[in-house]
Amino acid sequence: MSKSSSASATEQSQSFTDNQEFTSNHRGISSYYGELVFGPIAQSGYLSENAISEIGRAVNDGHAIGREIADEVANGMKDWALDMGATHYTHWFQPLRGTTAEKHDSFFEPTGIDTGIEVFSGKALAQQEPDASSFPSGGIRNTFEARGYTAWDPSSPAFIIEKGGIRTLCIPTIFVSYTGEALDYKAPLLKTLAFVRKAATDVCQYFDSNIIDCSVSLGVEQEYFLVKEDLYYQRPDLMYTGRTLIGHLPPKGQQMEDHYFGSIPTKVQVFMNDFEQQAHRLGIPLRTRHNEVAPGQFECAPQFETLNLAVDHNTLLMDVMEAVASDHGFRVLLHEKPFKGINGSGKHNNWSLLTNTGVNLLSPGKNPDQNLQFLTFFINVIKAVHDHADLLRASIATVGNDHRLGANEAPPAIMSVFVGDTLEDVLNRFEADIDNADGAHDAGSINIPNIPEILLDNTDRNRTSPFAFTGNKFEFRAVGSSDNCSSSMVVLNAIVANQLVEFKNKVDAEIAKNASAKKTDCIEKVLRGELSSSKKVIFGGNGYSDEWVQEAAKRGLNNIKNTAEALAAYMSEASIDLFVRNGIFSHKELEARTEIRYETFVLSIELEAKVLGEMVQNFVIPSAIRYQSRIADNVSKLLAIGLTKESISAQMEMLNTLSGLINQAHQKNALLSELTNSVNEIESAQERAIAYNNKLKPLFEEVRIVCDLIEKLVDDSEWSLPKYRELLTLN
Repeated sequence: MSKSSSASATEQSQSFTDNQEFTSNHRGISSYYGELVFGPIAQSGYLSENAISEIGRAVNDGHAIGREIADEVANGMKDWALDMGATHYTHWFQPLRGTTAEKHDSFFEPTGIDTGIEVFSGKALAQQEPDASSFPSGGIRNTFEARGYTAWDPSSPAFIIEKGGIRTLCIPTIFVSYTGEALDYKAPLLKTLAFVRKAATDVCQYFDSNIIDCSVSLGVEQEYFLVKEDLYYQRPDLMYTGRTLIGHLPPKGQQMEDHYFGSIPTKVQVFMNDFEQQAHRLGIPLRTRHNEVAPGQFECAPQFETLNLAVDHNTLLMDVMEAVASDHGFRVLLHEKPFKGINGSGKHNNWSLLTNTGVNLLSPGKNPDQNLQFLTFFINVIKAVHDHADLLRASIATVGNDHRLGANEAPPAIMSVFVGDTLEDVLNRFEADIDNADGAHDAGSINIPNIPEILLDNTDRNRTSPFAFTGNKFEFRAVGSSDNCSSSMVVLNAIVANQLVEFKNKVDAEIAKNASAKKTDCIEKVLRGELSSSKKVIFGGNGYSDEWVQEAAKRGLNNIKNTAEALAAYMSEASIDLFVRNGIFSHKELEARTEIRYETFVLSIELEAKVLGEMVQNFVIPSAIRYQSRIADNVSKLLAIGLTKESISAQMEMLNTLSGLINQAHQKNALLSELTNSVNEIESAQERAIAYNNKLKPLFEEVRIVCDLIEKLVDDSEWSLPKYRELLTLN
């Protein structure tokens, strides 16, 4: 056998061995799914049946876990964590700053000079006291008032996070101030969940006495961009603001529409597989991955979960994605609009209501005309969106989302509801009290030779709608990709629950007034009134069109285009009444959260202004001057050998153009700094936000136009920032 043949045989043998190892180590996701979660399976090895039952009760009906059981759970959780290699634990919470927070404590406790034990009590599990002084509070507390509390949320299981080979037990918690006000996203979310569950269950009693509980289901589609990490660190704007403040489009962007659902680049797929494995080990049920519309843009989506868990998992997923990306030479961009001129990213929230009997309350079935239970919840959701459209708009208002909404890539800022032609016809008939002569609504099928029959749904999809019904759920498409889902879900839960309560009060009053009337007749009468008063919010056309903007205005639907204006809805009389009367927020909490939102908007714009100013001064102008010097040197040499100015007019024109652009960049940059300082003198956060939006943001665009013209002129060798064509290429 030749040496080369021997080597080939060895390689084949090694390949076979590698394949065997791959097969043995990859028996499917189910073999490792949830292994880092202290869920029912893990609990069964460390807790008594009674303790597991108590956790179940806490999850299902909000039952408070007693101290004795809490001690057992804490001890079992500690033993599991130690067996899994963790030495520390943390109360994992979501403060009002957009990221998660954690303070690590060791299980170890010394018992002597050279001895110690690992301990974890029920008290330590249930409550911790992190310093609250530096977290956003919206004026609820002074900086010197530092005390705050985190409290265990049993409805979201503890998990182990691994970073750099170090494992830490993470316990999901709420975060409140010393005086009890919520300082996080989770606490009000839990309140609205209890609110909507009870309200939905009470209405369900009209139809089925076996329904004793309802749950809210959520599926979150997450869009994101990837850029190469080395290029990311060469762009101060990406590093500090999450988006490119300057930069012109490459010749080929997304106009060929060849990226959407295209073949996933190999390096990207390896990254996806890695973060999916990490997510699956943490019990995050990811199912889908694909290329999105823009180059460098992708999406992942999980199965539906209970809403609280889905929100926690989406928040955790963003952390995992960002951590894993670095291992693969990437950076994840979660900003809603990282690149001007190409599509931005959203986070579609698919929301539905389920009963303890297994019924999806938003499933129309084959005969939606005859499905009064479905029509009841369907119409009430529409009514809730209609009555609180401005608040729903405010719930997704962020500085990043302002760049995306209504830009032919995301729904407009006009809140409307898409239901599809079939269900719109059902609603029209129901309102007019006209029976459907044909009975069932058969959406039909498509038959093609050699292809299995394709069954059509009752509704199409409308990607231009901010709030679309998609078969058995509502999809809130306007949520921004970097946002915490709690913001929008708190509002959606609250407005739907409030509407269900009002609906039930009306029906009960109608039944009491007409003792001889059928209950179904009373329900239908009230529903028709609710539908008639809210149907103007239903729209099935092109939300991107100018015609819809005009039509919406005729209907009286608001088009609130920016965050600075949208946030005012939180402090409207209707919103204050909604939240305070139903115990979601106190007036103080609502005021504080609104203040935090204004401050976040202001600080984000201010940061962008400072970064843009530095980039103009330290990158753009120096690059332009260096290239200008090269041209000037060339012109001098050409003139020295006798060429006339007319013969080198192109170079002379480039010199003049660059000189003019450098002057413009310098002047506009000075104006940007001056205006920033001036606006910062405004005391009111709301007024400052409006000033930033109306005065500073337009100047950003003026500065950018000049910088992009300079970038187009300057030689690549002199341009010191990675360009779009590099940032959007991942191969």
